[in-house]
Amino acid sequence: MSGSSAGSGAAPCRLVHYFVICGIDTETGLEPDELAGENLEQSPLRRTFKSKVLARYPENVEWNPFDQDAVNMLCMPKGLSFRTQAEPRETQFHSFIITKEDGSRTYGFVHTFYEEVTSPQICSAMQTLYQMHNAENTSSNPPSSSSSSSSSSSSSSMDSLASSLDEADSPASSSSSRRPGGYDSSRDTLYVSKALCLITPMPFMHASRRFLSQMHRAVTDSSAPPLPLESYVHNILYEVPLPAPGRSLKFHGVYEPIVCQRPGPGELPLADFPLAETFSLLGVENLVQVFTCTLLEMQILLYSQDYQRLMTVAEGITTLLFPFQWQHVYVPILPASLLHFLDAPVPYLMGLQSKEGTDRSKLELPQEANLCFVDIDNHYIELPEDFPHFPNESEFVQELSEVLLSFGISAISGAPPRTRTPGSAPGSAPSTPGRERRTAVLRQLEDDGRNGNLAGEELAVLELLQGNATLERLQALTKRTGVTVARVDALRARIKSQSIEGQGGRTAAEEEELRNAKLNVQLREVFASRFITMFADYEAFVIQSAPDLESWLTNREQMHNFDKASFLSDQPEPYLPFLSHFIETQMFATFIDNKIMSQWEEKEPLLRVFDTRIDKARLYNVRAPSLRSSSYQRCSVLKEAAQAIEQRLMKIDHTAIHPHLLDMKIGQGKYEQGFFPKLQADVLNTGPSNNKWSHRTATTQRRNDRHRQQSEHLTLDNDLKEKYMQEARSLQKNLRQPKLSDLSPAVIAQTNWKFVEGLLKECRVKTKRMLVAKMGREAVELGHGEANITGLEENTLIASLCDLLERIWSHGLQVKQGKSALWSHLLHYQAREEKLEQQAESPVSNVPERRKSESSIGMPYLRVSLIQDMRHIQSMSEIKTDVGRARAWIRLSLEKKLLSQHLKQLLCRQALTKKLYKRYAFLRCEEEKEQFLFHLLSLNAVDYFCFTSVFTTIMIPYRVVIIPIKKLSNTMTTSNPWVCVSGELGDSGIMQIPKNVLEMTFDSAFRPHAHISALFKCQNLGKLTTVQLGHDNAGLLAKWLVDCVMVRNEITGHTYRFPCGRWLGKGVDDGSLERVLIGELVLSTAEEDSGRGCRTPPLQRSPSQIRRISITSMSARGSKPTSAQIQEGIGEAVNNIIKHFHKPEKERGSLTVLLCGENSLVAALEQFFHHGFKSARLFQKTVFVWDFVEKAVAYMESADQMGDLQETAEPRGMTCQSLCHYVNAINSTRRNIGKDGKFQLLVCLGARDRLLPQWLPLLVECPVILRMYEDTALLRDRTTVNALIGVVETLHDFPITLEASLVKGIDL
Repeated sequence: MSGSSAGSGAAPCRLVHYFVICGIDTETGLEPDELAGENLEQSPLRRTFKSKVLARYPENVEWNPFDQDAVNMLCMPKGLSFRTQAEPRETQFHSFIITKEDGSRTYGFVHTFYEEVTSPQICSAMQTLYQMHNAENTSSNPPSSSSSSSSSSSSSSMDSLASSLDEADSPASSSSSRRPGGYDSSRDTLYVSKALCLITPMPFMHASRRFLSQMHRAVTDSSAPPLPLESYVHNILYEVPLPAPGRSLKFHGVYEPIVCQRPGPGELPLADFPLAETFSLLGVENLVQVFTCTLLEMQILLYSQDYQRLMTVAEGITTLLFPFQWQHVYVPILPASLLHFLDAPVPYLMGLQSKEGTDRSKLELPQEANLCFVDIDNHYIELPEDFPHFPNESEFVQELSEVLLSFGISAISGAPPRTRTPGSAPGSAPSTPGRERRTAVLRQLEDDGRNGNLAGEELAVLELLQGNATLERLQALTKRTGVTVARVDALRARIKSQSIEGQGGRTAAEEEELRNAKLNVQLREVFASRFITMFADYEAFVIQSAPDLESWLTNREQMHNFDKASFLSDQPEPYLPFLSHFIETQMFATFIDNKIMSQWEEKEPLLRVFDTRIDKARLYNVRAPSLRSSSYQRCSVLKEAAQAIEQRLMKIDHTAIHPHLLDMKIGQGKYEQGFFPKLQADVLNTGPSNNKWSHRTATTQRRNDRHRQQSEHLTLDNDLKEKYMQEARSLQKNLRQPKLSDLSPAVIAQTNWKFVEGLLKECRVKTKRMLVAKMGREAVELGHGEANITGLEENTLIASLCDLLERIWSHGLQVKQGKSALWSHLLHYQAREEKLEQQAESPVSNVPERRKSESSIGMPYLRVSLIQDMRHIQSMSEIKTDVGRARAWIRLSLEKKLLSQHLKQLLCRQALTKKLYKRYAFLRCEEEKEQFLFHLLSLNAVDYFCFTSVFTTIMIPYRVVIIPIKKLSNTMTTSNPWVCVSGELGDSGIMQIPKNVLEMTFDSAFRPHAHISALFKCQNLGKLTTVQLGHDNAGLLAKWLVDCVMVRNEITGHTYRFPCGRWLGKGVDDGSLERVLIGELVLSTAEEDSGRGCRTPPLQRSPSQIRRISITSMSARGSKPTSAQIQEGIGEAVNNIIKHFHKPEKERGSLTVLLCGENSLVAALEQFFHHGFKSARLFQKTVFVWDFVEKAVAYMESADQMGDLQETAEPRGMTCQSLCHYVNAINSTRRNIGKDGKFQLLVCLGARDRLLPQWLPLLVECPVILRMYEDTALLRDRTTVNALIGVVETLHDFPITLEASLVKGIDL
């Protein structure tokens, strides 16, 4: 096999793809690193200089092309670091990750150490820099701190001068012997950082760390290593394969063997970063909250001085997402040169290195509205506002804490772990004294004891033995005399094997590795178990609609892949706030996409493991999906998972070829202590041509190639498929990681352009989703199809829109002010407009402001103003933050159908926009901005109550206008009117209206109209449902003919009309002095004029005037419904009530409307009782249905009749008594509700107390019916009445509660 094929063809099966050396290029010398934020105020030793990739082996791997700029930047994110002999020079280890555009990942593991600078040119250059620096400092006073900070403001706290290698530094350390940071080439030795790096396809962190540590030890030890270093590099590059799934592999470093293992196909995927450290750094509760933010795809920014901590936490969190995968920007270590990427208006998970001593408050971030900030070193997190908790969070935290405690880790501590790395080179730091090492081993064994590996008495013996000289002498004596102390020997052997590193057997490092691996897998199993519980039945809701893969990929965006509404309705109530947000994320959408695609191609590995787990869980736990409970189910596979890992690490499945001498020229590979030699490239760029493993992998590769070619003929062309997937899957998938290799202005501009396009596409998708979902709901209310949106889901979509607007407004900001970029812009606008207003003493805006005119006479105009809406929000003391105010303003504008108009008005002040935003910002891209506003305008097609329904405790001014029938004589009343307005959230209480508020208006024909208008303030009532209107019947003109009552919410502008069309007064109509009116939302004439035909259907309203005026007029008009129509109406009314109770509680709306409104139960039963009713007699007063009820009750109550009733069955007698009791209670109330009002009340009380079906037979059998009803009346047809009883009985399953306005004053 040729070298090139060994270098590339076998690469997919190799443990390591590249061995890289980064450091100073002595030929180019010292180059300042401008990208990393050069600061000339600092001493030259603390400045940043460019590093270079000095060597890489092999040159290239076909499967994983080498990205030189990215590797250099991530190996040394802060560039080169210089030290003198007087400063500490500790070695450091860190990892990094490179995410490619297709989402695949490559891992890098870096060991950084200090090497003496031997180049006289570099030493003299450093000396010159020092002389210049000292001259500048002595000649002028140092600049003020403010000016120096402003000069580097662009790099924020990611200032280039604090490498993670400076972590242990303090100003005192360098000033101990001379002036801080001084360097004199004649007496000082200069050291520079150098990095050894392994690039691997999988995260074998422990193995890589130990190999690199041994490589460094080989050059710092006083004696040369057993073989030239080339032998070890060649061995790990070409002769160490990836372990097979489910197997372990042993290979050899310079001094000791190294073991790594890979999980089997049914296990959780490989994760080698220690989760124990992640939990210790953040604490369990904090970690669960950061994990929740990650699941909800917020922006996560990790912050630490230590690169490895950034990587450990980032990898730890993403590892726990199983079976989901992070789909967005993922840069665990953000190089200083990429700080502008924090401006990205997309979800991201990034790590930022903090400068030592930098305060969080000094860190200016472009956007914080949706940011989760994680300060790793200070164990502190900042969470976004209003994010939901993870289901069963407290039980979940408890279970995780117990797992950690079983390994001896305090769940609460959050204390940073020891920074000393296992197996680090002895020369790099003072070696640990023997006693310390023994106590460390003892602690390890104590942990084993807690874990059930050691019995208590064994621990006691160990503690006794530890450091006890007398016992040691005694044991030596017993040995000489031939007596063996087996248990003590065994324990001693165990200690020895763990304390002696590099001497064979299981070293302390290996023990630590095993323990970490077991803890990792147990913690991950607990997380996986939560998802298995939550998504056990997810398959039932996946919609498989496409016939083949190609058509599915082509129509992916238009397809509805998951039945979200049904899924949510099947979940326990406490899970809903989290799940409704989570199922809208990109990671969930990708998971469902993978599930759908698995019917045509091989299952994605994570999905395969997850589905297997669910099937297994079903076998052990058979339950119906309908019996879903929110009770916490603990993970049951912890022991098995840990055992599988332990078995693999204890019993090695495969041992790689040992390092051996290579065919090198004599004299090469020369050893020089303290210096990493220049390796011989010709032997390292080609792989072996004769080992069995290479042949085997090549054969496998050929077989795989053939298989792939066949499958390509059968399925879609791969390029086409990838193109579809790129377009179909995500908005920002191609922005998963910024391009590290080219940072030219053109590339940065292109990246920003992608952001702009992504934001516009996201806006289009979100508004379309909101419209389709909302219109689906309206279609149901109009009688078509099934609803596919819930209030919870609607709230989630609106919250998502608020987040999108915040991201758009924070893109390309010149200077960040406050946590909400949108609110900051609004405040600038407000200040400018108010200033102009004062100058001109004119209305707030120069833009002519539309006034919302109402379709009714009498309502004063409500001025439409962006500034006015801001003032409403500013006056709400309940909202404490700028982010909260921005979200409230968006919700209010959306509810008023003014969002697009307000934002257009905000952005038309171009001078302000230019002042606040850079040229590339989304808001300065004219065409995209217009399209964005157009998408938002489409939301005016539907009605939202997203402000009213969320801010339920605020005080809102309401205007009430009572409009009499349009004859001036009817408007005059001497009585004292009152109203009580009720809504879904409560009622206003009775409010007396002063007499002197009679207002006169004139219509277009100059006809006068009088009405009574009053303004009152009360706590938010929600959507308005009823108005009680009445008066005290005082004075000569007490009778009052009211047309309707209008009520307007003065903040949202929603106006409700409550039709009446009846008299209020004694001796007129049905004698009522008060009426309960049912409301309907009024469409403003402005909206009607603008042709918005498609809107929310009107709410139910008060029964029409035709039905309510009187039976006489009704029969005179000849509008009697047929018996079939009446029966259909009753069925429909009962159906509506049943549907009401089948909706989630928060979305039911008003039951009063269904009981008393138009087409309600009361209206339908009134029609039933009116059919065949002998109501009008010549020259006699009108008779009402209530008169029939009263006569029937009087008949039942008459003494002789009660005697007859005693002979009837006991239940019938009880029913008679209940009917009489209710009718008398209604008649004896002090309310003057009139006869129709009393009948309405009787029906409502009968429905509430489940008595209606029992009362109907009594009324039918009463002889009074013969005098008052025709023979053809429905009430005299026994079959029809029995059918009616059957229909009404179906309401018995539901708890009907009546609004206080209906039952006020009734004593039962």
